[in-house]
Amino acid sequence: MSQIGQSATAQFSAAEQAGKLSSGTNDAYNDLQIDDFLKLLVSELQNQDPLNPMDNAQMVQQIGHIREIGATDQLTETLSNLSASQELVTASSLIGQTVNGLGDDLSNVDGVVDRVTVETTEENQQRSVKVHVGEKTMDIKNIRTIQTG
Repeated sequence: MSQIGQSATAQFSAAEQAGKLSSGTNDAYNDLQIDDFLKLLVSELQNQDPLNPMDNAQMVQQIGHIREIGATDQLTETLSNLSASQELVTASSLIGQTVNGLGDDLSNVDGVVDRVTVETTEENQQRSVKVHVGEKTMDIKNIRTIQTG
């Protein structure tokens, strides 16, 4: 196998082992995207020894890993969207309710929720649901108490 192919294989093997050994840790290999994985696989295929090609079982295993990564990414996105939708539903049910919490300006906010907004950050497109009490605004996650009636 060529030096480039060995490098790609070594990187893939290291990434595979890192995923098995340290799932949930802040490891550099946890940031591998599906595109990075495909690049490694294509590099490995392009640089393999023609007299000793990759075993079909290895190929199927690596394709299986690609599918797992894709499925995990899709599940993560779906759960994130569901969570954001649930926050919006929860916030809208607070309209007319008295709440107490920490405002965006770090002041104590106490009063009746009169409206709800959704803000999206420019850099990472994350949504945050905000409730408004008069002129004060607070993230829904910063509400301490809710009084009904």
